[in-house]
Amino acid sequence: MGSTQNNSEARIILGIESSCDETAVAIVTGDRTIVAQRIASQEAEHAPYGGVVPEIAARAHAQRLAPMIEAVLADAGMAVGDVDAIAATAGPGLIGGVMVGLVSGKALAMAADKPLIAVNHLEGHALSPRLADRELGFPYLLLLVSGGHCQILSVEGVGQYRRLATTIDDALGEAFDKTAKILGLGYPGGPAVEQLTRQGDPKAVPLPRPLKGSKEPHFSFAGLKSAVMRAYESGEHAPADIAASFQQAAIDCLIDRLSKALRENPPFPALVVAGGVAANQSVRGALESLADTHTMRFTAPPLALCTDNAAMIAWAGCERLAMEPDFAGDPLDIKARPRWPLDPEAEAVRGAGVKA
Repeated sequence: MGSTQNNSEARIILGIESSCDETAVAIVTGDRTIVAQRIASQEAEHAPYGGVVPEIAARAHAQRLAPMIEAVLADAGMAVGDVDAIAATAGPGLIGGVMVGLVSGKALAMAADKPLIAVNHLEGHALSPRLADRELGFPYLLLLVSGGHCQILSVEGVGQYRRLATTIDDALGEAFDKTAKILGLGYPGGPAVEQLTRQGDPKAVPLPRPLKGSKEPHFSFAGLKSAVMRAYESGEHAPADIAASFQQAAIDCLIDRLSKALRENPPFPALVVAGGVAANQSVRGALESLADTHTMRFTAPPLALCTDNAAMIAWAGCERLAMEPDFAGDPLDIKARPRWPLDPEAEAVRGAGVKA
């Protein structure tokens, strides 16, 4: 048992992430050391359009990924032959970008005769808190709030996820981005909205809390987004007040849905948040208070691990190898997937939540 643990901690994984608009490469070891990492943002390319344009994203990944892999290996003082496996995001995400990263991972794995680990991007987020927190064990209750997903999951082990709730329409990250666009804050929207809220009154604008108190466990943010549009078009409210009221309404929805999950499921030792929206300090503060109320430990990744990054993809590869020390790699003909649920057995929900 001890030798297996030592062997898994010695593993060196090169991770590749390209599922949306961040081109990222990292090298991570099984003992939770991020040896080197680089992230290239595409904010300038997408800002004129107010959101991510898939064709532009895929082209940028194709242009940047190979030199970035070389640069990260140089930063680490390594050659590709020095790593034990190549982990690449295989979905879900914008299919063009996912294909760029996965094909690059396949080529590296084939050229260096290394195992390929095809990683679910959502699993990268789900396991990322364990990269920063050695004490975080299984199981834990996870709020996964990334750009296109809003889910509550019971994380029971590597590859073992039970979905307790998802969104029936828009994800919270999408609602933040849409609110930013309505208010003319530009792209990316989430950080811009959070910054503007500091100047506003969260009680100034009466906004709905969709599904709050509902018997069903899921989220809904489409109605909140529409209410923000109506509040803005009325001309009766300052943009900062709209932003602050929107953020508070969103937080109230999160806390209500999580409280329901905590009431209706066996106790969890820890409440964990991951994904891009987890970088929002007000969201973190509200979740930490909820965890305190339920005498649970609260864990969130460092801000650098909240948004899309390759360290979490490499770490997911480390977790896979620790669980299966003799894993020989995924087949090189594995396909990129635009959709890839963590819990494929979860029942479909009404609305667009089936995407999760």
